[in-house]
Amino acid sequence: MSLRHGLLGLLADGPASGYDLLRRFDNSLVNVWPASQSQLSPELNKLARDGRVEVVEEGGRHRKTYGITEAGRAELRHWLVEVPPVRAPRSEALLRVFFLRTLDPDEARGYLRKEAAAYRGWLDHLEQLRDELPWSDSGFDRFGRIALESGIRTAAALIEWAEWAEHETEHRPAGP
Repeated sequence: MSLRHGLLGLLADGPASGYDLLRRFDNSLVNVWPASQSQLSPELNKLARDGRVEVVEEGGRHRKTYGITEAGRAELRHWLVEVPPVRAPRSEALLRVFFLRTLDPDEARGYLRKEAAAYRGWLDHLEQLRDELPWSDSGFDRFGRIALESGIRTAAALIEWAEWAEHETEHRPAGP
């Protein structure tokens, strides 16, 4: 996903200011695609220049409210339906696993225990979101819960993997 498409997706639900969009990122998309205010403003300006969004209201202190245009909806639909998502994972944590053989076995197991703990922390955070967010019946929330469930299941699987990997290092000789 690009920031561009994240903004178009959020604006598909209705007009919003840059501040409102940042809050929506922080309350929902942050777990899959974080964004900062310094990223949002230039991207909104590009989207406006490209005719994908338009300023529908201007307020004090240069506050602008943006709305998605038909061209923006068409781009969002094209991206959702016709552009295959990038699925090439890039994980520094897993890259390190390839080289744990260069460590003392206790250090390697310690690394894997830390990974399991990090995944537990991620799982706890996601489960807390699931349990505490004021979910509505809106499409945004329904599909947000579906995306959140992916994170919960992925975190649980990674905990299981890290525990398995730690066990494997106890019973297999390390080597070059």
